[in-house]
Amino acid sequence: MHGRTFVLMKFSNKPLSQTVTQLCLAKGITHIVISPGSRNAPLIIGFTEHPDFKNYSIVDERCAAFFALGLAQQLQKPVAVVCTSGSALLNYFPAVAEAFYSDIPLVVLSADRPEDLVEIGDGQTIQQEQVYGKHSLYAANCREGQKHQVFNETEINIALNTAIELRGPVHINIPFSEPLYHTADDLSVRPQHVPARKKTPEKIEGDAFEDFLETWNSSAKKMVLVGVLNPNSIEEKQIQALAADKSVLVLTETTSNLHHPNFIPAIDQLISSLSENELEALQPDVLLTFGGMVVSKRIKAFLRKFQPKTHWHIDSKKAYDTFFALDVHCKTMPNYFLKTLYSKARPVKSEYQKQWLDIRKHRLSKHEDYLAEIPFSDFKVFSIVFQALPKAIQLQLANSASIRYAQLFELDPSFQVFCNRGTSGIDGSTSTAIGAAVASSKQTVFITGDLSFFYDSNALWNDFIPNNFRIIIINNSGGGIFRILPGDKQSDNFKTYFETKHQLTAVQLCDMYELEYTSASSEREVSSALQDFFQESERPRVLEIFTPSEVNDQILITYFKYVR
Repeated sequence: MHGRTFVLMKFSNKPLSQTVTQLCLAKGITHIVISPGSRNAPLIIGFTEHPDFKNYSIVDERCAAFFALGLAQQLQKPVAVVCTSGSALLNYFPAVAEAFYSDIPLVVLSADRPEDLVEIGDGQTIQQEQVYGKHSLYAANCREGQKHQVFNETEINIALNTAIELRGPVHINIPFSEPLYHTADDLSVRPQHVPARKKTPEKIEGDAFEDFLETWNSSAKKMVLVGVLNPNSIEEKQIQALAADKSVLVLTETTSNLHHPNFIPAIDQLISSLSENELEALQPDVLLTFGGMVVSKRIKAFLRKFQPKTHWHIDSKKAYDTFFALDVHCKTMPNYFLKTLYSKARPVKSEYQKQWLDIRKHRLSKHEDYLAEIPFSDFKVFSIVFQALPKAIQLQLANSASIRYAQLFELDPSFQVFCNRGTSGIDGSTSTAIGAAVASSKQTVFITGDLSFFYDSNALWNDFIPNNFRIIIINNSGGGIFRILPGDKQSDNFKTYFETKHQLTAVQLCDMYELEYTSASSEREVSSALQDFFQESERPRVLEIFTPSEVNDQILITYFKYVR
């Protein structure tokens, strides 16, 4: 006879702590990222004493929030971050903004002082209610005391369900009076769990869709532009339908995670240096968009100048009028929309797709010729790195130069690619990548620039980095991306305030955080270092590649002329 194992649990004696933790548990919000503090002690006790929560301790709140963002990005469900009162929750703001624009469910649980102790001169106290403003989908400001139990349960249910249903950040502010560390052997409250609603695709019908269908079936130039998408978002059948439609040109991005030989992934490579007549030939009659933010500035400029006759965006939540031509926001899932569309679409005789695939073929040939000619540089390094990456990895890209260089290459379809493109900030790229690596079964490779890496170096200050995690730093001694902008590149002003020249290296950080470190400063050294870089190891590894900052901008600018 097998005996049952009982886990003796302790609970915070605060009803509010019990309400929060029990409702998180009921809704499957079990990954909790905690930063140390005293005012949040009841929450720390509630989460860490329960065996069903997976807790992560990360000191730096900004890093903690981006780490949680990376977890939620991969888990596709809400992750909670817990902090003490005062300025702690302000450090969450960059990640909250990113979650808001990237549709990632993030739950901020901020401890606070009771209302009568706010704005009387107590330390570590700010005005926490509604602190994230419009960047939070819901803000619940709880009240301490048994008489407020129903109010608190309602607010917490609404907030957590909003994060689940609308895929975004919510804020729950939770006041605790002292003493903060007392525990109980059993729950004093058992809050009512109101389940989140399951979302079903909105039906596509009505005169607007019939008009769109008629336009679609009569147009010879249809463009489909795809922004950020999670891998496997679109069924293979719908991908094949788009690819087989000769009147449809599909433009994807590195972050689209959508692949077919008839799709064009390197948008800037295609459209840069087109003549006015060629741009007019590319101008679509119909523009269909889905997915999140679009990286390419060139496609935005093109579609704003050469606007389509009609633009439909497909997303169950929101639509941005990015090209100032949006006619309809169709609130359904892209996969469902495409399935409905191609059940009624008729073939149209057209050379639109073939014409631009031929140009793409020419661009690819010139691309290879250019890579063979150029000296050691950022461009050359990205080419070598992308070719050396193992198949079926999760690829995390930092913002600024890394994602923009990646846009010029056709990456292996087996990669799952992610980048914080909601607000496009460099501030949490490393933390996000580490959180994503923790939540993923795949090996995660993070490619970053020097400024992005050093800016978020506290990301390495945690005990959860998997041994197979890999960081590749392209160190060009500053913000090299600014060198492609107009202005005097030789002035001290430019070097100090734009490029921000430095001589920093990651070697000391790697030594402090016990990461394996390798450096390279030539094409031969890079190729050699990459040979066994991705193999199993007992510690995470960092490869820092030093490139000459003075040539990178000219090589990139010349590239777009060359591939013409």
